[in-house]
Amino acid sequence: MTEASYSLFEGHHRLAQGEMAALAAVARAALARDPNTSFRVFDDVTGERVDLAMTPAPRSVGRPKLGVVAKEVSLLPRHWEWLAAQQGGPSAALRRLVETARRDPATVRKDALNAAYRFVGDMAGDLAGFEEASRALFGDDRDGFLAHTQDWPVDVRGQALRMLGWA
Repeated sequence: MTEASYSLFEGHHRLAQGEMAALAAVARAALARDPNTSFRVFDDVTGERVDLAMTPAPRSVGRPKLGVVAKEVSLLPRHWEWLAAQQGGPSAALRRLVETARRDPATVRKDALNAAYRFVGDMAGDLAGFEEASRALFGDDRDGFLAHTQDWPVDVRGQALRMLGWA
């Protein structure tokens, strides 16, 4: 499993990008220079704002978790019958269906648009051209987005373009 990637911003300036531990080190150095510094950290894939983990997570003892979570799913009997007949049983069939759907190009693109919007909504919601840029973003209009974000801070615009695959 690959480590998640995050971006650390101070105002509209990106200070660092990478694993949370690396961002925490950059943030500690910036705080040593100016204790009043404030940061925003974003997940590079989802565009969601996340808390900066300044201290490393404690190592757990025992076997590593596999990340499997048990939840209840309500389906019609015919759906359960179909799932039960699949190779590996219902759980394996559901995992395959989810992974196939996640790789679908339309889903991947929609997720990228939504992630970029979450990011620009937080970082650029008060900047000139935000509404027009948002319309261009959801219209998958690269040229329109570039035109309406040309006066945005370089790091904010660049992050959005990377998230959209337009960099």
